[in-house]
Amino acid sequence: MALEGSFGRVERIGRQRVAGARLSEKAPVRHLDPSLILLSLMLAGFGALMVYSATYARLRDNSSPPGYYLDRQLVFIAVGFVGMIVLALFSYRRLRAWAWLLYTIAVVMLIAVLTPVGTTVAGAQRWIAIGIFQIQPSEVAKLALIVTLAAVLSASKGEASSFDVIKCVVLVAIPAAFIYLQPDLGTLLVLLAVLGGMLLVSGARMRLLIVMVMLGAVAFWGILHVGLLKDYQVKRLTSFMDPASDPGRTGYNLQQSKIAIGSGQMTGRGLFHGTQTNLRFVPEQHTDFIFTVVGEELGFAGAALFVLIFAMFIWRGVRIAMMSKDHFGTLLAAGIVAMFAFQGFVNMGMTMGISPITGIPLPFVSYGGSSLIASFLATGILLNIHMRRL
Repeated sequence: MALEGSFGRVERIGRQRVAGARLSEKAPVRHLDPSLILLSLMLAGFGALMVYSATYARLRDNSSPPGYYLDRQLVFIAVGFVGMIVLALFSYRRLRAWAWLLYTIAVVMLIAVLTPVGTTVAGAQRWIAIGIFQIQPSEVAKLALIVTLAAVLSASKGEASSFDVIKCVVLVAIPAAFIYLQPDLGTLLVLLAVLGGMLLVSGARMRLLIVMVMLGAVAFWGILHVGLLKDYQVKRLTSFMDPASDPGRTGYNLQQSKIAIGSGQMTGRGLFHGTQTNLRFVPEQHTDFIFTVVGEELGFAGAALFVLIFAMFIWRGVRIAMMSKDHFGTLLAAGIVAMFAFQGFVNMGMTMGISPITGIPLPFVSYGGSSLIASFLATGILLNIHMRRL
């Protein structure tokens, strides 16, 4: 009787879980994470304001509409937000069946960008022009790769084998090779960070991960010394340790960036009143060096507030990964969190001289449609996982 009662209890619990899962699938909006939506919009709004502050003076001096970049950024935010909502509507588990298609599309786009279809800007061929807009395939590749790695590693059920790890390394190496040819060192590093984060969560043996890190360090040293990187890329990676080694370019960027952030002191010079910003001393300030606008105009207090909002966003992503009821969802969330965390740390760090200058955009904040929309789409996947966590 007791045994029968035990089985009966297990069966009832199982039914309750199935019923709960069905309810989650039928009414996922009941489990929507409004804080994640709010945080993403706060970051995007923060970015739009900083983009306007960094560009309006230059546009005004050139007799151009002061709100040109702001208007485009707002359009990107609107498109990204709609994409985020759409991506949250259907079950993320369907992405597993589409993983290889997404991966193939991403690789084809990366190949296409290296052909005459691609557009070259400042010596780098990273975009495909469609009308007045430009698509950066490497941003598509980040998300496609996360989905594909999650699909491969989830089959191991939390015990990734050496063969699984090798398979993932190959999957990363293919798009990484084409991204290297663009060249886009920053995105290449992001892919490696995503791989490391997802392997760590996948249950791969720690000894294997340590060996991979050691091999990666040796490979990095070799790349720096055998001429596989262009001279300016090597200087970007090494000048944060010795800015005087490249005073005319990378060293200048870093010096002006530090001056801009330091001049903000505690409360900043005031919104739209940054001298380094308005006088355009900091290169690429509305894209890669957008954090310098925050530091100069809003000071330490404003920068700390921004970092707090970004950290809260990362924490929500970590929590979603922990709450997911299936390994595929956990891996998806882990890959997205690794991508956001690495990009945020490196971007903000390079403006302060604590990480190399790699050209990585600050998620939600740097000007650019591809990066901004990709950030919202990644957030849509996080929302999707949270809504169907039962």
